Amino acid sequence: MLSQVYRCGFQPFNQHLLPWVKCTTVFRSHCIQPSVIRHVRSWSNIPFITVPLSRTHGKSFAHRSELKHAKRIVVKLGSAVVTRGDECGLALGRLASIVEQVSVLQNQGREMMLVTSGAVAFGKQRLRHEILLSQSVRQALHSGQNQLKEMAIPVLEARACAAAGQSGLMALYEAMFTQYSICAAQILVTNLDFHDEQKRRNLNGTLHELLRMNIVPIVNTNDAVVPPAEPNSDLQGVNVKAALWALQGGTSVVIANGTHPKVSGHVITDIVEGKKVGTFFSEVKPAGPTVEQQGEMARSGGRMLATLEPEQRAEIIHHLADLLTDQRDEILLANKKDLEEAEGRLAAPLLKRLSLSTSKLNSLAIGLRQIAASSQDSVGRVLRRTRIAKNLELEQVTVPIGVLLVIFESRPDCLPQVAALAIASGNGLLLKGGKEAAHSNRILHLLTQEALSIHGVKEAVQLVNTREEVEDLCRLDKMIDLIIPRGSSQLVRDIQKAAKGIPVMGHSEGICHMYVDSEASVDKVTRLVRDSKCEYPAACNALETLLIHRDLLRTPLFDQIIDMLRVEQVKIHAGPKFASYLTFSPSEVKSLRTEYGDLELCIEVVDNVQDAIDHIHKYGSSHTDVIVTEDENTAEFFLQHVDSACVFWNASTRFSDGYRFGLGAEVGISTSRIHARGPVGLEGLLTTKWLLRGKDHVVSDFSEHGSLKYLHENLPIPQRNTN
Repeated sequence: MLSQVYRCGFQPFNQHLLPWVKCTTVFRSHCIQPSVIRHVRSWSNIPFITVPLSRTHGKSFAHRSELKHAKRIVVKLGSAVVTRGDECGLALGRLASIVEQVSVLQNQGREMMLVTSGAVAFGKQRLRHEILLSQSVRQALHSGQNQLKEMAIPVLEARACAAAGQSGLMALYEAMFTQYSICAAQILVTNLDFHDEQKRRNLNGTLHELLRMNIVPIVNTNDAVVPPAEPNSDLQGVNVKAALWALQGGTSVVIANGTHPKVSGHVITDIVEGKKVGTFFSEVKPAGPTVEQQGEMARSGGRMLATLEPEQRAEIIHHLADLLTDQRDEILLANKKDLEEAEGRLAAPLLKRLSLSTSKLNSLAIGLRQIAASSQDSVGRVLRRTRIAKNLELEQVTVPIGVLLVIFESRPDCLPQVAALAIASGNGLLLKGGKEAAHSNRILHLLTQEALSIHGVKEAVQLVNTREEVEDLCRLDKMIDLIIPRGSSQLVRDIQKAAKGIPVMGHSEGICHMYVDSEASVDKVTRLVRDSKCEYPAACNALETLLIHRDLLRTPLFDQIIDMLRVEQVKIHAGPKFASYLTFSPSEVKSLRTEYGDLELCIEVVDNVQDAIDHIHKYGSSHTDVIVTEDENTAEFFLQHVDSACVFWNASTRFSDGYRFGLGAEVGISTSRIHARGPVGLEGLLTTKWLLRGKDHVVSDFSEHGSLKYLHENLPIPQRNTN
């Protein structure tokens, strides 16, 4: 037996394993387990589904992500998965879903096997129907109450039910698999077929031959001849022994729920794809705590962090700022390793994001000290005080949101920024960085925990280093209160799609516009366009569409803009209206709603400020939009009517940033309309709670005939000393 088994996942381990597969997925009662087939071994009539996955070198898979490489997969369907709740008849909906998933995997070129229960339940339904039909005929021929009592349905013997249901069960499977152009074959077995060496060899040969011919073997215990199950048998012990045997034979095991509607929709294919479904068993010892354990540590650490005095939280952030400059050489050395490993794999804009420098670290330290200063009056600030009645006072105060999950790509400088904001706001924090910044993230996280340790809250900030997929993290709705993605628009969209029951703060696109009005200053326009587009084209607040008033076409100002863009090597895409004015135009834009993230820019012509606003509302992403004009009335009209998170007058789009806004840093820029909008700093990571202080007050005292009356008096808010 194996000395140690490591389990990673959500579900408690209380199911059987099918003990004859190399890497198996099994559905037992309410469970599903994946595994890979190797040798055939004795097994009993266990009610669950098994999906074995096999590999060539005979070792179990060390990580979930490797399951996608499985060649041979066995699915074991137990009674509770395939039968209805009354155990009389099959759960056709679940069965159809299972057959569909098995067919999908089979058509991908994998070798699929099905081990099924259900003959007893199918036969019970059939025999009951026959008995009731027989009784109704007899009832028509006979009369009298005594005779009817004698016709009561007898207790049906399981082996007889199995004999009656076996052919119908197989016919149902054949009909279902035929819908996917897949052939199936039935194999009935008993314990003797496994214990007898010659029979086991014959069975093994039959299975391999069927798999070679691309046929799905459907294996079932011949319940018509097996002895009844022993009462009060130790199923838990059998489960553990089966799991240990499977691992010892090179089988990776996953046990998951096979009947819960929120889990079992595509559980077989999800497991094979490496998604975090169920409990994964492995011989490889986890490198650290599971993400669930990290979530609990972040929750506990965050609550301790929130109870610290504001000065203590500020002290932690100041210490982290000092560490960024004191440990500069160590940080830059780790970053150099990331850059060397990413060379040739990442595009130039991503490499720029990945790179750290002395100036970046110094700017980070300055920003952190700004956060520390602003954190003095954050958590526990009284927003409203109301006297409900005599000696009954209500307060609304600021509190942390809870546990934040921040997912970021190629931006190691994001880690200390977000960590400082979480510390200042008293939130627990889970960080998931891109693997391209692994070395940088590791050292920055260690320094963050070193700073947290000065007040005993080291575990409040956790870096997820396991192979957790982003989609799996987004399912931890019991542990995470808010997800904040920092990265490409595709990353944000994927997270918004994957998040189940967890709010996502962010923006999926940064399509920023600049409208150059007819009254724009020649001296200002080129500076603003250059800075907005060329200073950092990969940023989400970089200019993507330039709107030109039609009166400016063929003017010196327009020529200066075009010349500057050419010097900066910006590729120009012409909007439909702009293209109509030109004899030889640049390539016409494919879509007016495009975030280039590079030295590319769309130019379009508009008739007036209202036309510009309409264009922005139709094609923009509500991120950041700018007007360049010397006409104050036009500017104010633009500022008031453009419905975006950030709207500027004669300023670069690049000012849309938490550091530049004086927030110290930001966790991201939100284009949503709930809770926080624009650059999200410290205030955006707080929510509120209500504190009511009374003296034996009950609602009945305020009834029509009660002794008390509501006052609802506004009370002054005490000023906190922030020095």
